[in-house]
Amino acid sequence: MAGNAINMCDKDILEDFLSSQKQITANYNLYAGECEHTNLRDTFLGILSEEHCIQTELFDEMHNRGWYPVKAAEQAQIDAVRQKFAANG
Repeated sequence: MAGNAINMCDKDILEDFLSSQKQITANYNLYAGECEHTNLRDTFLGILSEEHCIQTELFDEMHNRGWYPVKAAEQAQIDAVRQKFAANG
């Protein structure tokens, strides 16, 4: 059995977990948005919130380890987006 083992480092495992969480949250978002019954929708939204918390924990762990760097937006980019949406509002 050892010959069939897949060697994954911590980074690979966390990347896989984070990718899975992104898919899970996308699915629960879809389910909640297309749910006819209020109680079931509220249940899906509760689960969605929990899944987002898990996703955030995974992201934070990867970011803290330097495995998911995030580039800060420049002020000019922020201003451009703000103007774009202010014009549409």
